[in-house]
Amino acid sequence: MAALGLAVPALLWLGLGLGLGSGRAMAAVPLVIWHGMGDSCCNPLSMGYVRDLVQRRIPGIYVLSLRIGSSLVQDVENSFFMNVNDQVREVCSQLAKDPHLKGGYNAMGFSQGGQFLRAVAQRCPSPPMFTLISIGGQHQGVYGFPRCPGESSQICDWIRKMLDLGAYTQAVQEHLVQAQYWHDPLKEEDYRKKSIFLADINQERGINETYKKNLMALKKFVMVKFLNDTMVDPPISEWFGFYKSGQAKDTIPLKETLLYKEDRLGLQQMDKAGKLVFLGVEGDHLHFTEEWFYTHILPFLQ
Repeated sequence: MAALGLAVPALLWLGLGLGLGSGRAMAAVPLVIWHGMGDSCCNPLSMGYVRDLVQRRIPGIYVLSLRIGSSLVQDVENSFFMNVNDQVREVCSQLAKDPHLKGGYNAMGFSQGGQFLRAVAQRCPSPPMFTLISIGGQHQGVYGFPRCPGESSQICDWIRKMLDLGAYTQAVQEHLVQAQYWHDPLKEEDYRKKSIFLADINQERGINETYKKNLMALKKFVMVKFLNDTMVDPPISEWFGFYKSGQAKDTIPLKETLLYKEDRLGLQQMDKAGKLVFLGVEGDHLHFTEEWFYTHILPFLQ
């Protein structure tokens, strides 16, 4: 014991403090993951890979990678065509029924999964979400669809056509996921009135105090922006910024938006309390290294 510089009583106290005195280590906080557009819960090259990264460094952690639908094919299809509000309701049901999550969990969303998990935090406070990590999520929406993931080019060509024809028509809103977070800075009034998802969770039609209270209950809200992003337009949406209203050239950061100044979601209060974390990573959309993930993301899960 002398070699460790600890007397026996001190070592016993340390063991008890860590939950080791009874032979049990402190349980890791469970993690819930939501994938992005055109992906699935369990792709070994994406969400399966991320799950393995986490479990490699946090042994015994329970990781739930969300699947929307009864198969992996449905999961991919639903990322394009299932009403986001229905997806959020389905996820809230999954989380409420999962006994591993009853004490709370951390959440990590990739691309559109980031804003979808924020909706879960705002709408479904039980079980509680502790930390939300948004990796490339578009929290002020998108106004452009420059590039597609994976092998989905034909689907994305069709999506572009639908968005051009009428992103805010009822049929497109209800059946095209990407239209539900389409934010046209040249048609702000149409966006506020007709967006069935993003305008609601961003408090564009009025203040839902429950949304605000639930989001402010987070311990941390981490937003990751890809500094060379060619998929998200504008990339600053990943840090909750967007285009100045009425044009689509100049962007403004979160602190200059009315959403922040009027504190409609509590983001200003969260910022002042040190709950907002803005991380930038070199690379294109969702491109990061294991070293970066372990250095910058893993500490929020431990």
